[in-house]
Amino acid sequence: MERSNHTVTEFILLGFSTDPVTQRVLSVVFLGVYSVTVVGNITLMVLICSDSRLHTPMYFFIGNLSFLDLWYSSVYTPKIIVTCISEDKSISFAGCVAQFFFSAGLTYSECYLLAAMAYDRYMAISKPLLYSQAMPIKLCAFLVAASYLGGFINSCIITKRTFDLNFCSDNVIDDFFCDSFPLLKLACGRKDGYQTVLYFLLASNVITPSVLILASYLFIITTILRIRSTQGRLKAFSTCSSHLVSVTLYYGSILYIYGRPRSTYSFDWDKIASTFYTVVFPMLNPMIYSLRNKDVKDALTKLFK
Repeated sequence: MERSNHTVTEFILLGFSTDPVTQRVLSVVFLGVYSVTVVGNITLMVLICSDSRLHTPMYFFIGNLSFLDLWYSSVYTPKIIVTCISEDKSISFAGCVAQFFFSAGLTYSECYLLAAMAYDRYMAISKPLLYSQAMPIKLCAFLVAASYLGGFINSCIITKRTFDLNFCSDNVIDDFFCDSFPLLKLACGRKDGYQTVLYFLLASNVITPSVLILASYLFIITTILRIRSTQGRLKAFSTCSSHLVSVTLYYGSILYIYGRPRSTYSFDWDKIASTFYTVVFPMLNPMIYSLRNKDVKDALTKLFK
């Protein structure tokens, strides 16, 4: 990437607080969250790979979601911890580009992957007897690969547009990672079209998958209502309840940050929302998909034995 129009060689991440005591407390909290995230997601991946009962399309997607969340959390949390415990709050220009690129790519990829999982749940409920034939491993692998490909292609676009902006003198980012709006606030010179590109990518990578998810769940609800027995309805709904919780939390926090008019932005509240989908959400996903799942509990018991 051309650097001729940049005079900034590094950025300063303000993080959450400048108080040393608060920073030490936060470093312990984030270290604990990251440890749980790593252990939870790795454990879930090991269970899915080792137990033959979990070799189904649904768990294939959950395993890939765990891998993505593990990678996703590692983009942010280690740097947050270092920033909290170190007096050096800087991140190099190249480091900021890399963090931004993987942040956008993984965010978009997870949006697509959650949409693919919604389609999988629709097929499981609407065609339970033909589920294995309707969701062969080749189709599942294609959907996962397409999620990553689509996510990182769009990440290339927004990363190039972001760092083609001029950063003249101010290099203090009022956030804990390199994100679109804090960087846009620092940019000087012309910013024409950047907001348009940002909202276009938001529509194509967040809004479009969310519409597909809503459509899938409309079909799912219609199918569930056709089931005569109450027990059958509850069982059908329980198969997609974990995914529905996951989608609501993830899309809700992203749309809160990026879907609002610029006049309503509050960097303090946005930091909290960003922390949720970048740090807390990857920790919660293994719990969401395992606490109420008998197959995962049985596989975990078998592993410990």
